[in-house]
Amino acid sequence: MDRQFYVYIMTNARNIVLYTGVTNDLIRRVFQHREDICSGFATKYKTIKLVYYEVCQEAYGAIRREKQIKSGSRQDKIDLINNMNPKWEDLYPRL
Repeated sequence: MDRQFYVYIMTNARNIVLYTGVTNDLIRRVFQHREDICSGFATKYKTIKLVYYEVCQEAYGAIRREKQIKSGSRQDKIDLINNMNPKWEDLYPRL
C-alpha cells in the first residue's frame, strides 16, 4: 500500500489565524490540534478547524508544497481555501 502525505491548513473558530502543516496521518494530526495536544503556535492560537488539505504521494513533495504555501501571502492561502471550501466548513468530520 502506498503511503500518503498531506499538506493542510487549520484555522481558529473565527477564521482569523491560518496554520499550515504537513503530516502522514491527517486524522491523527487534526485530532491533536483539536484536543490541544500540539504545542507552540497551534495551541497558542487554538487552530482547531481543518479548512483545507491536499494529498501528496511522497514526503518530499508534501514538504515542498507546505513551504510553497507558507511562503505565499495570506491572500494566496485564503484563495486556496475558498476554491476548495468556500464556506470554510470544518472538513475533519468528513475524513
